[in-house]
Amino acid sequence: MIDPVGYFDMIALLKRCSIVLTDSGGLQKEAFFFSSPCVTLRDQTEWVELVENGFNMLAGANQDEIINAFNSMIKSKPDFSLDLYGKGQASENIASILSKC
Repeated sequence: MIDPVGYFDMIALLKRCSIVLTDSGGLQKEAFFFSSPCVTLRDQTEWVELVENGFNMLAGANQDEIINAFNSMIKSKPDFSLDLYGKGQASENIASILSKC
């Protein structure tokens, strides 16, 4: 556990971590982008595709569930090459479509 950090410090931590435990909605998705398995300390998530594809596991606030989820995710080998969110070319694709109108 650490005290809150700024955005750039968080990015540096994400680059070097083995696993993320968080109650933050945004950090769940950031963990995916940095290829880090995640345990979410909530009962639900807005990023259901991360759970469905094995990148994230919900544990709620129960100590035993958190430990079980941690042990499961630290051993997991999710395929982070899966293209869940596109290739970062949305603006180019939109501009191309609009230029043809």
